[in-house]
Amino acid sequence: MEKNTTKVKKTKMSLFSVVMLALSSIIGSGWLFGSWEAAKISGPAAIISWIIGAIVIGSIAYVYIELGTMFPESGGMSKYAGYTHGPLLGFIASWANWVSLVTLLPIEAVAAVQYMSSWPWSWAKWTHGFVANGTVTTLGLFAVFVFILIFTLLNYWSVNLLTRFTSLTSIFKLVVPTVTIIMLLVSGFHAGNFNNPQFGGFLPYGTAPIFAATTVSGIIFSYNAFQTVINVGDEITNPKKNIWRGIVIALLISIVIYVMLQFTFIGAIKPSMLAQVGWHGINFESPFADLAIMLNIHWLVILLYLDAFVSPFGTGVSFVASTSRTLAAMTQTGHLPKFLGKMNQKWGTPRIAMIANWIISCILVSVFKNWAVLASVISTSTLIAYLTGPVTLVALRRHAPEFKRPVRINIANIIAPMAFVLASLAIYWAMWPTTVEVILVIALGLPFYFFYEGKLNWKDSKKKFNGSLWMLVYLVFMSFFSYIGSTPFHGQNWVHYPFDFVIIIIASLLFYFWGVNSYQNTDEMTHAKQVNDKVKPN
Repeated sequence: MEKNTTKVKKTKMSLFSVVMLALSSIIGSGWLFGSWEAAKISGPAAIISWIIGAIVIGSIAYVYIELGTMFPESGGMSKYAGYTHGPLLGFIASWANWVSLVTLLPIEAVAAVQYMSSWPWSWAKWTHGFVANGTVTTLGLFAVFVFILIFTLLNYWSVNLLTRFTSLTSIFKLVVPTVTIIMLLVSGFHAGNFNNPQFGGFLPYGTAPIFAATTVSGIIFSYNAFQTVINVGDEITNPKKNIWRGIVIALLISIVIYVMLQFTFIGAIKPSMLAQVGWHGINFESPFADLAIMLNIHWLVILLYLDAFVSPFGTGVSFVASTSRTLAAMTQTGHLPKFLGKMNQKWGTPRIAMIANWIISCILVSVFKNWAVLASVISTSTLIAYLTGPVTLVALRRHAPEFKRPVRINIANIIAPMAFVLASLAIYWAMWPTTVEVILVIALGLPFYFFYEGKLNWKDSKKKFNGSLWMLVYLVFMSFFSYIGSTPFHGQNWVHYPFDFVIIIIASLLFYFWGVNSYQNTDEMTHAKQVNDKVKPN
């Protein structure tokens, strides 16, 4: 037993490893596509979109910092809602989160394969058939399957191997965007692009596209990955400090990188191109590499093609850990097969969950073979899962004040409802019909819940339903309102912009307070207290 204990200690992540893990997850395929997609939607004002996206995710992350340090456990984000509102809400939140994570594995593999398919070297002609018209071919699917398998195997043999891999790729993924920013700024920057009346000025399409770009162009998707730190909470040294430090440091670094990339992209576009097609008409296959080709920076082109492989690869590897732990954690309520939650005693990893996720990821990418479609599913399902965090935080403050809180965030009664409202707005910004499509995917998990609930003889089912009723009604409301919303968000324009925002804000606050007041004294709180008792007080 002593030998095993020593081995576990060696696999604990340091603060540096935590930051590298988070950055390896955050800086993935989003930086390769996000600036281009955002510029097409909102022009120079896309810079504001990245700032808004940072505020949305930052406020949500701020809430989860307190929860993550209170309950430092594997797959933690899949458990919090169940602690305060019962297993049905916990299942909905964890299923939505798992849907986003298991979809992220194929999207990163697709990104790597898509860039491989455009490699310009003669020896790489064999990759050119991987993608056709933006869609992965049958040949490309086999390459995607292999990439997802490699992502999985690198996590299969312990956290220690994962830590070494992500630390190495994270450093590379920080260097390449930084070099890209510097080289494009000094080689061909056109300051007039930001406010040229010929191209529509700073707001070529008005203010609504600024918000739409935040979700649709992959900005929320790009920032989202802070949860990798939360989900490996019990594998971090000194979690009460290194969880929040790792999240804050990684988010600050990524915000600077993403905003500067957008600034650089807007300034690097040739005015002659904008004069011909405008911002909507910009069409690149590999945006930053294409810009480097236009500026004749050939060594940078090679570096960008290499990073277009490394960045998605590193993110995919990082998220295998979160995805497997999320699925394993979902089994603890008894509403999924228990074998999915089995941990390998030697390596300390949920191997069966990893294998299951690999199979499901392969099925998903066989159905959704396009990067943009996968990105839409990820952003919206993640935000739906995040909605429970602010509600859980304040419910715990009211009903479990005795719990140890290594990090007690300030002004929680302001930040929590604000985070809920911002997440709701971002879900709406995903546009019809994406919102309802994702909600339907989340609903596909309910038969699993009710099947196992039946095996439990429907014990306290009414109580469990009452704890989650606010969320069920919320999802119906958001689906309906997305349909009747304003034209810029693909609704029927029964409610005009910006009055649609006003209604979303008011309704979100009502659902938030309904959720907080739906707190229940659940059986899951016993486990929550056991985890919290192990936390060292400040």
